[in-house]
Amino acid sequence: MDSSMELMIEKLLGFVLVLTRISACFLVLPVFGSRNIPANIKVAMTMLLAVFFSMVVRLPISGSGVSSLQAGLLIAGEAFYGLALGLIVNVVFSAVRLGVHIVEQEMGLTMAEVLDPFTGDTGDPLSMLIEMLFIVLFLSVNGHHMLLMILSRSYDSFPVGSIPTIPAMTEGIIKSGSVMFVAALRMAAPMLAIFLLLKVVLAVLARIVPEMDVLFMSFPLTVGLGLLMAGIFLPLVNGFLPEFSEWMGKLLPL
Repeated sequence: MDSSMELMIEKLLGFVLVLTRISACFLVLPVFGSRNIPANIKVAMTMLLAVFFSMVVRLPISGSGVSSLQAGLLIAGEAFYGLALGLIVNVVFSAVRLGVHIVEQEMGLTMAEVLDPFTGDTGDPLSMLIEMLFIVLFLSVNGHHMLLMILSRSYDSFPVGSIPTIPAMTEGIIKSGSVMFVAALRMAAPMLAIFLLLKVVLAVLARIVPEMDVLFMSFPLTVGLGLLMAGIFLPLVNGFLPEFSEWMGKLLPL
């Protein structure tokens, strides 16, 4: 085979592998994978990043020594690794929505639904508000740079054509699920404690004043107190961002 043709095949295969990892990661990555971003913008952004990374990362692949079956297996491995990276980030990112959803259940707002602009489905209004605020804060501290750094570090740790073992990626995904639940409970814990205190106060009032309709009073008090405490704790969402970065460093198979 001509050397120039072999070089072209090698570069083309390397570009396809880079494009596969980035595309798979962006498919489930928060912010970048939002439905609000038009498909042509996503394609252009993915192609631009693929061209950039294919020029700066190592491509330790010989075009002449790779058969069609091996090329297919390499592409499948890159796709699985990219999906694992994006899924881990997405699961940890969902801790904010899950924490607020727990609070909404205590407030009785789970019946209220509005259109979620990020997924296109219906969702709870308070959880969507907090999630949008978290995304704005995340972008304001250059969180999108961190997501791009994750891709860059993945190529430093595992160059094109090499991926972590399946158990390592599976372990990262499973641990990200446990981290999501722990983080959600930590975020909702102060609000849950306040609601518990409110229920104790209402129970005491029901014994002191039996004529009082506790059920009728509990709903507006719970919703009003929940919205008040949500406004008080809203600035504290910013403190979740450093922990988010720390979890990414521990969970991602880099």
